[in-house]
Amino acid sequence: MATKEDIREEVRRHYSQFALALRAKDARDENRESCCGPKAGSDCYDRTSLGELPDEIARASAGCGNPIAVAELCEGETVLDLGSGGGLDVLLSARRVGPSGQAIGLDMNDEMLTLARENAARAGAENISFLKGEIEAIPLPDESVDVVISNCVVNLSTDKARVFAEIARVLKRGGRIGVTDIVANDALSPEQRAERGSFAGCIAGALSFSEYEAGLASAGLEQIEIEPAHRVGAGFYSAIIRARKPSGAF
Repeated sequence: MATKEDIREEVRRHYSQFALALRAKDARDENRESCCGPKAGSDCYDRTSLGELPDEIARASAGCGNPIAVAELCEGETVLDLGSGGGLDVLLSARRVGPSGQAIGLDMNDEMLTLARENAARAGAENISFLKGEIEAIPLPDESVDVVISNCVVNLSTDKARVFAEIARVLKRGGRIGVTDIVANDALSPEQRAERGSFAGCIAGALSFSEYEAGLASAGLEQIEIEPAHRVGAGFYSAIIRARKPSGAF
């Protein structure tokens, strides 16, 4: 039986290979396992939202949605992208928050961080930074960001309760999350989810709708909304998740 460390290494290796393939300009669809059905990666963004970003940067997304559209970012905000991968959502966030704002990407994968920094340099972005770390232990101070986004990454964690607690910790009071993720039908047991796909393929580790809501609530977040966006497989959906940290004492 795979341990949590085995699963983490599987995920790390899978996305390292994806980053290396992108850097080698060989990231064809067959080089990665897609969990997101007919809409995956850059297909989740319209050309207007991508602006003038080169196609090779747009292809750096392995996500299941467009968290930038979910988060409704504003000028001057500090936004944190959990599992920032090749940096597409960080670059798009930086554009939304403007020179007075800050976009931060966090990833545990050296190959992804290298790719993201190369993409940022290619795009000429200045109000961004990338950190190495795990989403279960975010290397930022308490109450330091206005918005947390993530794109098909929370499902990859083996300790989601810790992820939700860390999100609540780093958010400022009144701060919010805008996340896209793979979520399972409540009727599917954890064993059934594991039978239908791998952790690295975003299926085995997916929470159900009720589990996701309960996890966010347990971390102290409120105004929780979880909406299916499109079906990605039998009993699985790409979902839009919103929540907010209370503005009072926490």
